[in-house]
Amino acid sequence: MKKVPGSLISYMSNLVKSNGGINCAQGIPGFAPPDELLEELEKIVANKKCHQYAPGQGLGELREIISQNFSPGANLKRENVLITNGATEAISLIYLYIKSIVKTGINVLGFDPAYESHSNLPNIHGDKFINFTAEKTGCYNFELLERTIRSKKIRAVFLCSPGNPYGKIMSKKEIENIVNICKKNNCFIIFDAVYSDLYFDAPPFIPLLEPDKNIFVVSAFSKMLSVTGWRVGYLVAHTSHISKISDIHDYTGLSSPSVLQHAVFQYLSKHCYGSGYVKFLRKKIRTSFNLMSEQLVKLNFFVPDINGGYFIWAKLPSQFDNGFDFAVNLYNDQKVATVPGIHFSKKSSEWIRINIAKPETEITEAAKRIKNFIS
Repeated sequence: MKKVPGSLISYMSNLVKSNGGINCAQGIPGFAPPDELLEELEKIVANKKCHQYAPGQGLGELREIISQNFSPGANLKRENVLITNGATEAISLIYLYIKSIVKTGINVLGFDPAYESHSNLPNIHGDKFINFTAEKTGCYNFELLERTIRSKKIRAVFLCSPGNPYGKIMSKKEIENIVNICKKNNCFIIFDAVYSDLYFDAPPFIPLLEPDKNIFVVSAFSKMLSVTGWRVGYLVAHTSHISKISDIHDYTGLSSPSVLQHAVFQYLSKHCYGSGYVKFLRKKIRTSFNLMSEQLVKLNFFVPDINGGYFIWAKLPSQFDNGFDFAVNLYNDQKVATVPGIHFSKKSSEWIRINIAKPETEITEAAKRIKNFIS
């Protein structure tokens, strides 16, 4: 079957948006935002002073509450935080900033399978992306990693924990090893923490005990509060970087919506930084993972266990060898959209990604339709 240009996540998701079905492709939550957040939004909308541009670096109160709560124990201040139009803009800003420092093209490394922004952003800018693969045990060969960083002249490394599409949570030891290797070789780290609140057991380690000039951290409220359409993200960095990245932000995104920043701040300040809602989400997503993975295993999929995030990363049953054909045919036959694994790794042509951040009823129906297709 002929491949399509652009993002396969968008392509498969748009099929549902145009023709109906169950969207297990795009990372859209199947849960409503907190009622209390929507109540705050209603109040803010009525405030005539909140409808113009927000400060370029973001609402001061929101930056302050993020610095106090994002990484407990970290020595952060509001000056370490920049509000952006979602995490995607934050990643792009950091990338442009690193390129401005390096002055030349940069080689970038990510961990296989890699999220689309991590792998495609270098391609857009004419840079090279290297996908580093774990060993069969699931562990990383750090000697090989350092040799790769040196030989390929890597200047930036993407980390994502929990991962996307594979929801592995890297151990503190793994992350510390990667950080030490990168610092030793004058390499920047872009740490994608968008799913860091959605862990199943223990929270992931985020290397932010002290702001580090080599480390940039990206996150957003999109998944944490089920408001992917609000586009309120942020980046955390050493203060020496923030004002310079903010200058780039002035010409790319200017500011995240003022009304939405105010609503998020009011909600977080009154409701323990959203801890109750996030706890609800964790429980729901874990239940949906167990439901879907159990059904897929019965159909002879291979489903590696995960520790958090939004997705199931599944290898197709042996009678299927092309994840793109499988995903397209599954949608055409049963109206369930998934993402072919080839979108995340050239080595993953027999894999698909399934969004499980949905209610049990929708997960059960999606699993039933996948079973019908297999049958």
